[in-house]
Amino acid sequence: MPIVVRIDVQLAKRKLSVGEFAEQVGLTPANVAVLKNGRAKAVRFTTLDAMCRVLECQPGDLLEWVPDGD
Repeated sequence: MPIVVRIDVQLAKRKLSVGEFAEQVGLTPANVAVLKNGRAKAVRFTTLDAMCRVLECQPGDLLEWVPDGD
C-alpha cells in the first residue's frame, strides 16, 4: 500500500507509549497497533483529529503517500 503510517515516529518524538496514546485518543491499544502497523483500511476524521490534537502535529506528519515501485 502506498500510504505509510508514521505514528511511531511521532510517539517517539513525544516519548509517549502506545498505551498512553491510546488512552488520550480514546482508542484501544489494539486499534492503535492496527493503525501503527498500516493494517487499517480507513481512518475516521474524528480519530485523525484526536491523534493530531494529542500529538500536536498535522495529518501529514502521521500519513505519507509513497508511490508504488512499478
